Amino acid sequence: MIKIVFLVYSVLLQYSKYKKYVNRQDIYAINLYEGVLIMADMKINVNAVWDGGVTGNGTLKAEYLDTKIAIPTSLGGSGNGANPKEVLVASVTTCYTATLTFVLESRKLPVVEFTVNSEANISDSEFKIIHYPLIVLSADATEEQIQSAQRATEAADKGCDVGNILKKADVKIEIQGKVSVK
Repeated sequence: MIKIVFLVYSVLLQYSKYKKYVNRQDIYAINLYEGVLIMADMKINVNAVWDGGVTGNGTLKAEYLDTKIAIPTSLGGSGNGANPKEVLVASVTTCYTATLTFVLESRKLPVVEFTVNSEANISDSEFKIIHYPLIVLSADATEEQIQSAQRATEAADKGCDVGNILKKADVKIEIQGKVSVK
């Protein structure tokens, strides 16, 4: 068995003008005036334990993460766990969803529920992720609130740190959001 401990990343808050928005070390904060999502200093530890060579599998653990991982069958692995690209897409989906939550809450919209489904299309020439947020507002939502919720889907894309890192690596990210009333 091979045990690997990864320090995934440590993000430092670089701009002192944003420090007033951060009140705890382990939370996200949003600058509502500039529409910028910033992150407090944080250190994330991820532990991967692998057993069984290429056809084996492993576990990936962090403070609130515990999942099986494996090499896909298309690459000769067992396929009995999440593969690295699934974990990557899950990470950007989580970031986008958390950012959208902040944006919707900051706008004080009457959100009844919302979901985000994401899909990745991966080929030799392209890596593309499409987020499909569905935001349901209360029946008494105004047209202005509906439009604000629609704009929030795009604002969250711009504020997602993980998505922005992937875009620098030429990953294409699209948003196909839908807002409805209940």
